[in-house]
Formats: sequence, C-alpha cells, structure tokens
Amino acid sequence: MSNANVVVPCCPPLNERPLTADEAERTAAMFKALGDPVRLRLFSLVASHEGGEACVCDISDVGVSQPTVSHHLKKLREAGLLTCERRGTWVYYRVEPSVLAAMGATLGKYAA
Repeated sequence: MSNANVVVPCCPPLNERPLTADEAERTAAMFKALGDPVRLRLFSLVASHEGGEACVCDISDVGVSQPTVSHHLKKLREAGLLTCERRGTWVYYRVEPSVLAAMGATLGKYAA
C-alpha cells in the first residue's frame, strides 16, 4: 500500500487554455472518481479529518458495506486523489495538499 506511484491531477486552469488530450484524460478520471456520492463523501471525510489523514476505521460508516468502501477508496487512489499507508492492521488515507491545490487551480477563478 505504498504511495510511491501516485499520479497528482495536474493541468492548467480550464480558463487558461484548452486541455491537451492527456490532461483531459487525467482530469476526467479525477472528476469521474468524485462523481460518485459515496466516493465524494469518503474524499471529504479524509480531506477534512484532523491532521489531514484518516484511518479507514474512522471513515467506514458511509452507509455501504466494508468491501464497497474498500472498492471506492481504491478508485480514489487510482485517480490520484488519495494516498495510503498501512500501519499495523489499519490503513491510513491522506489527501495531499498538492491534490487540493491542483483541483482548485483546474477549476480556475471566474469573475462574476
């Protein structure tokens, strides 16, 4: 359960220039992963947890079975949105600050 091969979502703000095909693929994977309500809730639980990381034991109560939670966490890891580390029998998940910064930058700032 290493985080060595994590792909951080990275592309320019959407209002800066058109995305390349590769950037669009990476960004779509990120948004697709967050497009599921359970995944979005798990991501939010980890991101808002004290210290910026959460034990799976602290975030598993989202109304679905443990195998389903594991499946959703795997999808979030594959999209580069979470990293994880096994400590004894528990797995701890973290949202790297660079991921949140990249997500915010991707959406850009629009004037009202």
